[in-house]
Amino acid sequence: MLGQARHASLGPTGSRTASAYIFGAICPAQGKGAGLVLPRCTTQAMNENLKEISQAVAPGAHAVLLLDRAGWHVSRKLKVPANITLLLPAKAPELNPVENIWQHIRENWLSNRIFTSYGDILDHCCAAWNKLTDQPWTIMSIGLREWAHQ
Repeated sequence: MLGQARHASLGPTGSRTASAYIFGAICPAQGKGAGLVLPRCTTQAMNENLKEISQAVAPGAHAVLLLDRAGWHVSRKLKVPANITLLLPAKAPELNPVENIWQHIRENWLSNRIFTSYGDILDHCCAAWNKLTDQPWTIMSIGLREWAHQ
């Protein structure tokens, strides 16, 4: 029939029954990152992420994390290590350099693909994060904010 709408797919299609989340932080000045791939976004997952970040912070240094106000970022059950400060600017994702990192990871390593299993999802997420951290110049160029270093 003329004029009848059809569904057109511009990329691979598949069922979305499983997911994983990359938790990560970057140090744009050093071109370094610390991250975990986890099955859920929860306070427990965020606590694991904070431990990972705390261990990656250089001795005597302090990490400042810019976060949105997701429930797992503002929970009273968070255990924030002494070498980390959490900042929660309201409705200002443009302040957070890691937002551009997520976009870069999606565009370059995770988009337009069908994952064969949950293990495949985990493998691709870990590989994407590892590719990023193997490219300190990418972290520096995407993540550096002049206002943060003045």
